[in-house]
Amino acid sequence: MELPRGMRDIEPKESSEIEYVRQKFIETSNLFGFQFMESSPIELLSVIETKSGPSIKNEIYYFTDKGDREVALRFDFTIGITRYATSQKSMRLPAKISTFGGVWRYDEPQKGRYRFFHQWDIEIYGEPNIESDAEIIDFTSKFLTKLGLENVVIDICDRELIESYVRSIFKSDSPDVIGDILRAVDKIQKKRKQDIINEYKEKGYSVSELEQILNFSEIKGLPEEIEKQVDVRQLKNWDKILQLFDTLKNRGVNNVRINFGIVRGLDYYSGIVFEVFERNFEVGALVGGGRYDTLTKAFGRNDLGATGAAGGVERIVLLLEKQKVDTQTRKERISVVFVNDDMKKIATGIASQLRLKELPTDVDLSGKSLKKQMEIASNSKYVIIVAPKEYAENSVVIRNMRDGSEKQVKIDDMLNDVKSNLPL
Repeated sequence: MELPRGMRDIEPKESSEIEYVRQKFIETSNLFGFQFMESSPIELLSVIETKSGPSIKNEIYYFTDKGDREVALRFDFTIGITRYATSQKSMRLPAKISTFGGVWRYDEPQKGRYRFFHQWDIEIYGEPNIESDAEIIDFTSKFLTKLGLENVVIDICDRELIESYVRSIFKSDSPDVIGDILRAVDKIQKKRKQDIINEYKEKGYSVSELEQILNFSEIKGLPEEIEKQVDVRQLKNWDKILQLFDTLKNRGVNNVRINFGIVRGLDYYSGIVFEVFERNFEVGALVGGGRYDTLTKAFGRNDLGATGAAGGVERIVLLLEKQKVDTQTRKERISVVFVNDDMKKIATGIASQLRLKELPTDVDLSGKSLKKQMEIASNSKYVIIVAPKEYAENSVVIRNMRDGSEKQVKIDDMLNDVKSNLPL
């Protein structure tokens, strides 16, 4: 039996790694004061099309339900949380929301990206300001550090800056032209420049003008480095980028640089945008985000600005493995073993009592020999041995597997004072 293409079972090791990312994400959310919520996994197709348009159908799972409604599985969290936020008329602003879960996309499966995968997501709703954008980037930087990742760079840009530059080069205000060229810029991270030029030449675009844009999109560096290469007085919102760098520096976020090739693929971004990469990681961006005030307007809230970020968890897991980050939250365990079948029931009862006291405890379920039980229990901190002679005195033997020491303890005494007898 096979699964549908692009789907897979998440086995225990990967599930544990995903849980590691989730726990670190929730910890960081609490540090920054984000309110954790779970958005609906199913949306009306009309909601998803609000900003993405009918063409989004090619990239998502959608169907007609039993009530003859057109619905779709969520393909990201931003649209659903924004639908929620814009409907909360009395929501206290700024509202900081975080979430973590699975999303579905009907696109080509690739390394680190399946048709069902996990994302973490943070959003801030309120009056548009640079500090909210900085908060999102600061969160992202500290979260990735908390995960134990190194060699990470945050590339930032401004959509209005790039759009203004495109207008000046192509002498056009046409949304179709600007959108087309922004898509070309977005491709510079993934395709050869000459391939992009050939593709757009066939569409009728001027090669010399396109080359200017693509050359511009390859410029990256710190503000003082950019100012040596470009007449920044001609760039819209340059002062906004300087302001963002200043507040990030104040927050201790130093792994940022300007990258004029970052525009973000989705049409609803409207201001500061950013993507996060590991400098030697070939799978692609770990995180993407930015300001998207146009989406809240599309949901009827002209008074509400929005900025946020999302990261692909499976990609982050691949990088954790590449950098050999220890994701195992090792908890010491206890094993209860029994000498014979008569002692099995006693051992199972003791294991249940220890679990009631929140102690991670293992006991054999299949009647293995004592020797085999001891082999399996070798990684436990303590082994409690239930044997007829000691049990006749209402006692068990506790063996410390770290130093090999043993002691005989009354069962009631052990259960009444687990901290002294079984300190984990």
